[in-house]
Amino acid sequence: MRSRYSAYVRENIAYLQETLWPKHQAGFDFAATARWASENHWTGLSVLETGKGSEADRDGTVFFEAKYLSGGTLHTHRENSRFRKKSGRWYYVEAI
Repeated sequence: MRSRYSAYVRENIAYLQETLWPKHQAGFDFAATARWASENHWTGLSVLETGKGSEADRDGTVFFEAKYLSGGTLHTHRENSRFRKKSGRWYYVEAI
């Protein structure tokens, strides 16, 4: 989760696509995501709650709050995200 936030901050769009659950990768809009990332400035991330997600788990959730500036206005994005592990690597599946 934190690595995906960092990827948005650094505009590493390829990483965002690579860490998306494999069946969703083909539908990832690289250009739109890159444009959005370049137009906004992330200012902070707070992980509010986690569920599962340990080394022994296959699934996990992360409830977080991320703040960003867009057009001079501070916004807060809150999301409960589902992650799934495959071949030892965690992937973002969806917002729940």
